[in-house]
Amino acid sequence: MADLQVLEYNVGDIGTNCYFLVNTSTKETIIVDPGGDAPMLQRHIAEQGLKPVGIFLTHAHYDHAHHAKILKDAYQIPVYVHEAERETLADVQINASAMFGQPETYEADVFLKDGQKFSLAGFDILTLHTPGHTPGGACYYFEDNKILVSGDSLFCGSIGRTDFPGGSMSSLVRSLREKVLVLPRDTEVLPGHMMRTTIGRECEYNPFL
Repeated sequence: MADLQVLEYNVGDIGTNCYFLVNTSTKETIIVDPGGDAPMLQRHIAEQGLKPVGIFLTHAHYDHAHHAKILKDAYQIPVYVHEAERETLADVQINASAMFGQPETYEADVFLKDGQKFSLAGFDILTLHTPGHTPGGACYYFEDNKILVSGDSLFCGSIGRTDFPGGSMSSLVRSLREKVLVLPRDTEVLPGHMMRTTIGRECEYNPFL
């Protein structure tokens, strides 16, 4: 099992958690939700000798995807997203970029399916489709490391907003109960905003679930 180091950076207009998931042996790095501040992220990559191999989008809202293309082009690496997020990528109203006064569309290279397992940077990863915040919202579970990247699907003591275009409270709650809360209770959860948590803590204390 490859050792995984989590590096966290607060980026963008509303404080999105961008994560670097680093294989400590090879320095291969997965970048999660680069919603802004690409120059700062690139500086940290250079200073630590990291080797980016891919960009994961938990969903395609502006505050998570805004600087994905800058990093994709800088390192010539693919962008991964769930296949149901195609419309969000392409629509400035659904991806909320128009709301922030910067209407833009986004691109992805690898479209994942629910339950799809794949390997990257020496890690085995499971894709969990958790629609509700957006139609193609997804979590990424690093099985051997017991780490879940939850984006805006699951927060510490809360869940993502469902009043955006394509949102659904019932879909989000159902997918979290059926796919996420069944993970090992000591799984660390890396949310798109605010503090980290664990599956056990959310099973016990999350009032939405």
